[in-house]
Amino acid sequence: MNFFTENLKISIIGLGYVGLPLALEFAKKYRVVGFDISSERISQLRSSKDITLEVSEEEISNVIVDSANCLDNKKGFYPTQDIENIKNSTVYIVTVPTPVDSSNRPDLTPLISASTTVGKVIKKGDVVIYESTTYPGCTEEECVPIIEKVSGLKYNLDFFAGYSPERINPGDKVNTLTHIKKVTSGSNAEVAVFVNNLYASIITAGTYKTSSIKVAESAKVIENSQRDINIAFVNELAKIFNLLGVDTTEVLEAASTKWNFLPFKPGLVGGHCIGVDPYYLAQKAMEIGYHSEIILAGRRLNDSMPAYIASEVIKLMIKKDIIINHSSILILGITFKENCPDVRNTKVVNIVKCLKEYDLNISICDPLANPKEVKHEYGLDIFNELPSFEKFDTIILAVPHQEFKNLDIKKYCKENSVIYDCKSYLDRNLVDSRL
Repeated sequence: MNFFTENLKISIIGLGYVGLPLALEFAKKYRVVGFDISSERISQLRSSKDITLEVSEEEISNVIVDSANCLDNKKGFYPTQDIENIKNSTVYIVTVPTPVDSSNRPDLTPLISASTTVGKVIKKGDVVIYESTTYPGCTEEECVPIIEKVSGLKYNLDFFAGYSPERINPGDKVNTLTHIKKVTSGSNAEVAVFVNNLYASIITAGTYKTSSIKVAESAKVIENSQRDINIAFVNELAKIFNLLGVDTTEVLEAASTKWNFLPFKPGLVGGHCIGVDPYYLAQKAMEIGYHSEIILAGRRLNDSMPAYIASEVIKLMIKKDIIINHSSILILGITFKENCPDVRNTKVVNIVKCLKEYDLNISICDPLANPKEVKHEYGLDIFNELPSFEKFDTIILAVPHQEFKNLDIKKYCKENSVIYDCKSYLDRNLVDSRL
């Protein structure tokens, strides 16, 4: 069967950080329908607005079309919330989040919902490709059976599957979608070639075709697990060097002069990738009878950092004879990483939670985060601009947004105050301590 035809029409299921850039890139060459359950998101995209800041208004307006019917005769992108508009697609690409629950167990709810949606519209000869990060085996053991049940079609006989893990780095304007090599796979040899060719048509960095879907899933989940473990190592070093009275950043800079030293830095590990993916692999390992030691140890260490930072700040305040009760603290940044508006699984809120135990007056400023989203998700009030008239007992730089680079931080400090830098972003001479 020849999968690659001139009648190719792609539906992207999920238009977030991963799905939207992918949809826009494919839309330069193919007919693309973008499906999302959020009516607000669809409305924004139809106005060429992207609140994730991953793509520009121009990038959207260059490929967007006015209706699904406009795609009948030309390439382009149409965002929709209506399942009817994706029914005549030939390729479905799933790019929904894969979070963990409150107990850090994999939450497949978005993936199950997306698979159910695909099952309602898929037809004979179609291909479904998953990009969402999962544990090895999830695509064929969890997702495909849902499509079979809903559609009544048989896997690898009536419809086919592929897996090509996303490698989007939110906020990164250099290592963008087309400049990162794409791992691909398919449910049989012919489909694997089709999936690989499909991505190769837009990825300038090239593709890497694996032998199976499970191999591609495994490759993805260890990418972020490896980073998590390496960051846990330097976080532990930060704790040790702090007790020794040695500056961690200086140590790492010195060690980095060796050609094969890996330049990881200490810090908070949150978000929807590095802080989540290791749990998917550890859970799958547990199901097959293996209890992960290094992976979960790294997770425990990284999850301990918010409490550690809060404790260090309180110690510094005590050393400076700052009265803790009702003192004022300003936290700069609440997103999970710099230069990105995403607040999902941000560990800054854990710092806030620890500090609130001391009955402090906490203010949070983040120029990129959406105050309504933060209030809804965490019950916290934030502001996007600093109040020029207010001064604080303590300032914590939690997220090194570019907007904070030239900030006159002393302007917001009381005469006797503490400045703590979580990312070694500020001039060392300005801060009392840094991670």
